[in-house]
Amino acid sequence: MGKIQAKSDYETIRNARISENQARLASLGLQKTITELRSITKTPTTTTTCSPKRKIVRPDPSSLPPLRRSNRLKQISPDPSSEVIPIRRSLRFLPDSSPKSPKGIVSEEEKKRPANAPFIDDRLCRSAGVSSERRCMSKGRGSIYDPVFGICCHFCRQKKLCGEEDCKRCSDLDVDQPCLGKTDCSVCHSTNGVFCRACLKVRYGEEMEEVVNNKQWKCPHCIEEEGSKPYWICNSSFCLKRRKMVPTGIAIYRAREMGYESVAHLMMDELQRLENRR
Repeated sequence: MGKIQAKSDYETIRNARISENQARLASLGLQKTITELRSITKTPTTTTTCSPKRKIVRPDPSSLPPLRRSNRLKQISPDPSSEVIPIRRSLRFLPDSSPKSPKGIVSEEEKKRPANAPFIDDRLCRSAGVSSERRCMSKGRGSIYDPVFGICCHFCRQKKLCGEEDCKRCSDLDVDQPCLGKTDCSVCHSTNGVFCRACLKVRYGEEMEEVVNNKQWKCPHCIEEEGSKPYWICNSSFCLKRRKMVPTGIAIYRAREMGYESVAHLMMDELQRLENRR
């Protein structure tokens, strides 16, 4: 009974307050103003009539102009006297007079050829318009980009001619000679072991002269596979992404500030400390 009585009192008070507010609005004349505004803003209802359907008039097929057809569909051969545009062919589809080894069989010459001296057909180079007088003067990564004779570095991916004075391959464009400004792994002879002078020094702390004189030099991939140097890995962006690691970027300044010889030595120490924490 107490709850019902409280509810009844609340409703009474509420109704009284509503009546008081309505009387106050009426005394101020606001109720009439509100009614007028509603009548102004109220959109008039208009009866919509359905428009009749448009009749589709189809043209007479006999009055239409003849359709254009391809000569191939009409089976009409082109006029032989007309000018024919030559078909563009890739250089690798050009006929080659040099004998090739059967498919799946690698010749002895291809086995001995290192990764920093790839086989290039001189006839294709001449057809591509490559000049034999191109020579770069830098001993770092090279200063002339050459898409035919240049050798791509595994780290910086710069396909340039080297700046070594005695390099016959880059100075004379002799493709039978190895490039003295790019490394070659004695084990894999793959592109993973091709580094320019600048990347070899900055990323791995090695000098090009020592690598060229060392006929048993191995790339970081082969060193990691044989396990002779723990935590020594290739720190190129390609290889780090395969390991799901973030590329180091320009980390040589941080490595030298911390007293390391190269980026590879810094990463080797960091990987060893990470392994010890686990």
